[in-house]
Amino acid sequence: MSFHHRMMLQRYGLGCTTSLYSEVLFDPIFTPIFTAVLGTGGFAIGASTITYASLASAIATTAISIGLQALLAQAPKPPKPEDGRAPLNQAIPFRVYAVGRTRVAGARMMWEAKGSNLYSVQAIAGHRIKSFNRFYLNDDEVTVVDNVVTPLTTGGRYGAGSANVRLYTRLGANPETPYAELVSELGADGIWTNDHRGDGQASLAMRAHNADAQDQQTAFPYGAPSPSVEIDGAYCWDFRDPAQSPTDPSTWTWTRNSAVICAWHLCFNEFGFGLDYQKALLPVIDLWKEEADICDEDVPLAGGGTEKRYQCNGWDTTENGPKSGLNAILATCDGHLVARGDGARILTVGKFRESRTATLTDADIVGHNVQYGVLFEDECNRLVPKFTYPATNYTSCDTDFFEDTDAQIAAGRVLTMEGSYEWCHQWRQARRLGKRDWLRQRQEVKGSLDVRLSGINAVYARWVRLETPKRLPKLDGKLVENRRSIVALTKGGFTMDFIEHPEGIDDWNPATEEGQQPPVPPAVNASEMPTPVINLIQAKANGGSVYIRVVIIDPADGSLTPVVRYRVADADGLGTPGAWVEQQNPSAVPSGGYIDLSTGNVPSDKVLDIQAAFIASNRRYSNWSVTETVTSTSDPIPPDALTSFTLTGSAPRLGNASFAFSTGNDAHARTVQLYRVPSGAAFDPDTATLVGTRAVGPSAGYTFTDGDASRTSFVTNGTFNADASGWTLGTGWAWLSGAVKKTPGTASNLTQLYGSLGTEVIRYGFDVVGRTAGAVTLGMMGAPNVNGTARTTIGSFRERLTANGTNTGYRFLADATFDGSIDNVYAYPETPSCAPQGVWDYYAVPRNGSDVAGPASGPVTATII
Repeated sequence: MSFHHRMMLQRYGLGCTTSLYSEVLFDPIFTPIFTAVLGTGGFAIGASTITYASLASAIATTAISIGLQALLAQAPKPPKPEDGRAPLNQAIPFRVYAVGRTRVAGARMMWEAKGSNLYSVQAIAGHRIKSFNRFYLNDDEVTVVDNVVTPLTTGGRYGAGSANVRLYTRLGANPETPYAELVSELGADGIWTNDHRGDGQASLAMRAHNADAQDQQTAFPYGAPSPSVEIDGAYCWDFRDPAQSPTDPSTWTWTRNSAVICAWHLCFNEFGFGLDYQKALLPVIDLWKEEADICDEDVPLAGGGTEKRYQCNGWDTTENGPKSGLNAILATCDGHLVARGDGARILTVGKFRESRTATLTDADIVGHNVQYGVLFEDECNRLVPKFTYPATNYTSCDTDFFEDTDAQIAAGRVLTMEGSYEWCHQWRQARRLGKRDWLRQRQEVKGSLDVRLSGINAVYARWVRLETPKRLPKLDGKLVENRRSIVALTKGGFTMDFIEHPEGIDDWNPATEEGQQPPVPPAVNASEMPTPVINLIQAKANGGSVYIRVVIIDPADGSLTPVVRYRVADADGLGTPGAWVEQQNPSAVPSGGYIDLSTGNVPSDKVLDIQAAFIASNRRYSNWSVTETVTSTSDPIPPDALTSFTLTGSAPRLGNASFAFSTGNDAHARTVQLYRVPSGAAFDPDTATLVGTRAVGPSAGYTFTDGDASRTSFVTNGTFNADASGWTLGTGWAWLSGAVKKTPGTASNLTQLYGSLGTEVIRYGFDVVGRTAGAVTLGMMGAPNVNGTARTTIGSFRERLTANGTNTGYRFLADATFDGSIDNVYAYPETPSCAPQGVWDYYAVPRNGSDVAGPASGPVTATII
């Protein structure tokens, strides 16, 4: 290290060390794994064999949710939100995909003039979408009734003289319906025929009729109209809903949940990564359910009401590749994504949990590089969160920033970084994400660790607790965040970039931290009136009914009358919205810069769309505001506790657990939700795994099964009740009193053949009884064998082994010193719908019709093989 370099480190208070721990430490995991990789090209972790190639390319931690441009300079980014105002014009345009609710113009497929008409067709998305919500011509929002655009003013824009505009839509069914009007006009020329259906492609068609020469400038002041739309985008598989099937897209639902959208992009988006969901999601599906539930948690707002913790809305094109969209999705939830060596993907969103924490000790670390300070060129004393703001017609917007004025004075200037959350459309959410990045950016302890393969669990964890009194005494006991880990066999196994976990990163006080809603500049529109900006909406129960409170920003114009309208978002169960119902508020009085409005009674327990507008004294309406969504909760009274909740059936429970429960004489109970947590863990419905929901009524009994009830054991005589028939007993094995006992002296096997298996996962359960010495290991015989864990204690054990195509039977391999018995052996092939192996506590929670929870019943403990 040069003298200059040492002086720079001292000047900025940095301590940077790199070393190999001098004490020789025995590593019981590293040596056999490293030898297996070099010698055979693969090794086993759990039940999966990981090849050397997958180790080198797939075990990586991708922590790219930070959104700071300084740290993501090379990361691909989606188009800017402003790009959604005009369609792509290319000979062969890139295809578009969209999630959540967003504004997009797509790509122009046809633009043709014939006579006095202009025809166009735009591909909005390369997949089926839920709905078209709002329509724009150029930058004017327009109303479309029976495909006809309503002129913005009488005899004015888009309607002067003989001018008129028609818009047609297709949601992307397969097969899709042709545009009949375009076919009748252009089909004979071969320009647009019945074969131009666009199967599986959401699209928008326009026919614009010219005005007379003297009216043309009034009707079309910006030239030919350029359409764009606000849409509700892709349907996604919500893995928390048992009614949805990953192989049947017709059962999927529209969502804004960041975790559900991330899973769709990884496995089901035609323009995503194309991963096999059976490998990427199913092995860790309970972890994904936990993250999706966290995204759906209600976060309180300063003015009342709540919003979901993490929502995702945006669009991208195939020009950018799938990683562009993944970056944007993860940025909406402070996401941390791990690609495990067996192909599984593990998502952890931004909320600390001890269950997602691993430990690294002195013995796991072979080298380190720790920075105890921030270099001047890396310093940030102001962070500006940026998001996409629907209220400004989907443009990029800043929220209130985070800053350290003392640090600005010390630095002599403002050092600004931007937090880019382009697929976040809620300004409060952008503030919450910005706070997390701001606190991380201010941390002074950062660096990297060279980790042995014995520390592989920490590589997959988002948070790591250090037990390093010898190697890193300053960090001993500290919690750090794993920002990125890569395979580095020459450095012992992996290199992990980390940062000290900030205290209070999950704390959120809406009253002091929410900030101010970004202003909406007045925009020129045909009504010449401001468009209302909604600050918050809230469902308010009133006896047995419910109304909606709507707070808008005061436009400081007392001549305007505010009006609210609502509609049922899904009136027929097929996604079709109901009719709008208006409620004027002429007596509303502004206060503190806001106007507090309310509707009359609305339909109870429905998802409602809400909009606001202003009415002038001449009865003209302003443009309607951005659509907000709220659920009209009407019943604030929680239901009574269940009168019973019990486990039914008998052991062994092969891939499932069945329950019975009954309700009391309580009219409030409408559903019962069953949850699963690891045995002994505290129950929290926000983090527990929801396994199912049953509709219920008062004073009735019900049953529920978690998992696959069709599984049966293919073991012959696994209980050894009368003898050991069906088994081959090696040296020292003999039937004794309802079990098979092994006496010490010679290593030998207890085996049973079952015919050839493919590459399916087999679950096993067995008991070790009366053991006094030695070890016994369950395995599957083949070339090669597949072995489980050596058992050296008495107990009931479970194994999950993956057959390799050569296995023809299973065995219990006892070493020469083993003295003990085997009993109650079960085996069956696992299916995706099986409940996970383990000992679980189940809880049942009754809920009323407004989803208000009553007291939980449980725990009821079940052991699932």
